[in-house]
Amino acid sequence: MSQPIDLAPVNELDHTTFVLTFGSVFEHFPQAAHGAWAERPFASAAALHDAMMGVIRKLDAHGQRDFLNLHPLLSGANIRAGTMTSDSNEEQKSAGLDAMTARQEAMLERLNTAYLARHGFPFIICVRHYTREGIFTALERRIERSTQQEQDEALAQIAAITRGRLDVRLNAFRQVSTSSVGR
Repeated sequence: MSQPIDLAPVNELDHTTFVLTFGSVFEHFPQAAHGAWAERPFASAAALHDAMMGVIRKLDAHGQRDFLNLHPLLSGANIRAGTMTSDSNEEQKSAGLDAMTARQEAMLERLNTAYLARHGFPFIICVRHYTREGIFTALERRIERSTQQEQDEALAQIAAITRGRLDVRLNAFRQVSTSSVGR
């Protein structure tokens, strides 16, 4: 287990630097960092993440739907085309979505299309918690759920995705802060 991160330097960041440092944690939504900044000081990484998720949870239903639609489809073609954020690209690769057969790609495209048509936003899952086969199974199962269940599930999955991303950024920030103190 990693050691707790001292958030004092994070809490001291000015607004612009804070948003530049943490604005990409949420897919194309730096507003999460923007809104969370006002909640400083953060006692822990969990508190920082909770503040960022709080920005999302405070959006009205339309705003949450718009936010969900900022997320990319799961797709080998998107990985190859380089059309996603580097985080999404690496996460989807980690689940083997860049190494699917033509049949698997066609199936994923068909399932994505059905999900999007039914719910109005892309299927969102924390791919690092699943195998490729597990992703397909979850997608097939979740298509038939209610849209409200799926919106709630998508937000829960985003919480898992972004917590991992935040931890990476906090560790990088700690390394930079530690190395600049020693100069």
